Amino acid sequence: MKVIYPGTFDPITYGHLDIIKRALKIFDEVTIVLMNNPRKIPFFTLEERFEMTKKATEGFENMRIDIHQGLLVQYIKTHSAKTVIRGLRALEDFEYEFEMAMTNRQMCPDFEAIYLMTDLKYLFVSSSMVKEIAQFKGELSKWVPQVVEEGLRKKFQR
Repeated sequence: MKVIYPGTFDPITYGHLDIIKRALKIFDEVTIVLMNNPRKIPFFTLEERFEMTKKATEGFENMRIDIHQGLLVQYIKTHSAKTVIRGLRALEDFEYEFEMAMTNRQMCPDFEAIYLMTDLKYLFVSSSMVKEIAQFKGELSKWVPQVVEEGLRKKFQR
């Protein structure tokens, strides 16, 4: 069975990578779908996120990366997929994910979402948090892979 892991991944963190590794134990193939969220202004371009995600997931088997600009249900329909996986950290994640799952199901009745609870060590890791830490030149190595740390440092040097 194949699953889609959609998100902005702006940038990808160890929390995201943990969800991918765990999903790969459950599913035959995981496709990471990099998307834009109209509620967020991306820090990295889709292409930059693609390259960082590609490097951060080198060596992962049965995984691919794709880019989609549009609704998730459009991607699902055009790729004959029905299931997405999402990570949950806290109550606010649940509320947002519940709203999105119900909306997607209204547009695509076959839509299914499966949620993995984050590992405790990544409970408070978010892309927003790591960008803030990077902005003030804080330590990033426990939150993101080296390729992401380098990308953040370069962006904030400009």
